[in-house]
Amino acid sequence: MRELSGDATSVLLRALGRRLGAAEWRIENLASDEWASVTFTGARHAVTLILGGADAAANADRFLDGLEAAEFRLRGHILADIALVQREDGMESVRLRIEALTVEES
Repeated sequence: MRELSGDATSVLLRALGRRLGAAEWRIENLASDEWASVTFTGARHAVTLILGGADAAANADRFLDGLEAAEFRLRGHILADIALVQREDGMESVRLRIEALTVEES
């Protein structure tokens, strides 16, 4: 995947940040690829987040609870799919690899 700083990527990251709330977190890796079908145009995103601190596991649990069914507000885009691909729990950190598909609103 090639890195993009396009609008869909930015609004997705802001939405993920809102869902994480006050949790200590950072982006370890981010990649987005443009995507299109006959009907839709959008992007596939792969985001690796690191949650830190003594509450990292609890914050990760809260973030992931209902993630796939959650409603995300993405200006100009629709979140068509989001899923946890991998979770690695460390002593005081949790690494989450998330994949998402956004579609441009018509």
